[in-house]
Amino acid sequence: MKYVIRIGAAIALLLIGAAGYVYYGLTHRPDIAAFVAGKPDTDVRSTSPLRVTFLGVSTLLFDDGETKILLDGFFTRPNSRQLFLEKIAPDKAVIKASLQRAGIDRLAAVIVNHSHYDHAMDAPEVALQTGALLVGSESTANVGRGWGMPEDRIAIRRPGDTMNFGRFKVTLLQSRHVPSPFTGGEITAPLVPPVHANAYREGTSFAVLIERDGKALLINASAGFVPGSFDGRHADVVFLGIGQLGKQSSSYMGAYWRELITQTGARRVVPIHWDDFNRPLDQPLQPIPILLDDMNTSMRFLTAEGAKAGVDVKLPEAWTAFDPLAGLPAPAR
Repeated sequence: MKYVIRIGAAIALLLIGAAGYVYYGLTHRPDIAAFVAGKPDTDVRSTSPLRVTFLGVSTLLFDDGETKILLDGFFTRPNSRQLFLEKIAPDKAVIKASLQRAGIDRLAAVIVNHSHYDHAMDAPEVALQTGALLVGSESTANVGRGWGMPEDRIAIRRPGDTMNFGRFKVTLLQSRHVPSPFTGGEITAPLVPPVHANAYREGTSFAVLIERDGKALLINASAGFVPGSFDGRHADVVFLGIGQLGKQSSSYMGAYWRELITQTGARRVVPIHWDDFNRPLDQPLQPIPILLDDMNTSMRFLTAEGAKAGVDVKLPEAWTAFDPLAGLPAPAR
């Protein structure tokens, strides 16, 4: 009998410990103040040829004063309860308010990196509110169709395809989602919200290369890659997805840096997809809880590699336009 009691007590202690670990991991986050010293220069003058505004996750506004294009356009940001217990859908009012706050009235294009809900869900409504073309994979097209977008406002593209918007040249390159249980799958029919979050399957994952007047910026939304996909490609600045990068092995992180930064010759890294996208955008951005990600490890790795290679690592500030090319370090000799 005493043996049974001891076993029961041990199991109870293990359960209490596990519950405490989960609670701590879901309620504690890295201190964002430790990383803000590397923020980009936000002194954007009217003479700046290019301005970029980070709007959380991998939503990025590119504006050269003549043309505006948006990556992803995710603003609704359902909370954890909604994600796990309910169906989700774009919130038109939140999207409209977010676009107004960002100073977005017209867009040439909304380009979707891949079709998970935190990238594709709001994109059709953003396109409708701004007169934009929705650009992405067949899965993204089915998100647009499910929201009622007409076919002539949807552009289905594949890796290697190039498009021009004003003076922006946009090339879609093959990429991959960071390894996770949510990787893979296609949306094979029009997706009509509200639906469960897992209905937004990945589809094709793109890295987006944006070129303008001899300068190139590469956006890789998720911390995944296809080896060799960037061979022969140059980028001055890489907007680098780091969500769950800190949970990967050191060899994976090293390969990620080599493929995205060393291979492209980039001189600056702007980390994206690090914030907790279950929090609304009218609150300050916070890192993903430590149970789900390890931003401390990611940032220590990036800053260490950057120091060795002479590459800037600049964490973007939400809602604040900056010139991504200002003060760019000279190429290493």
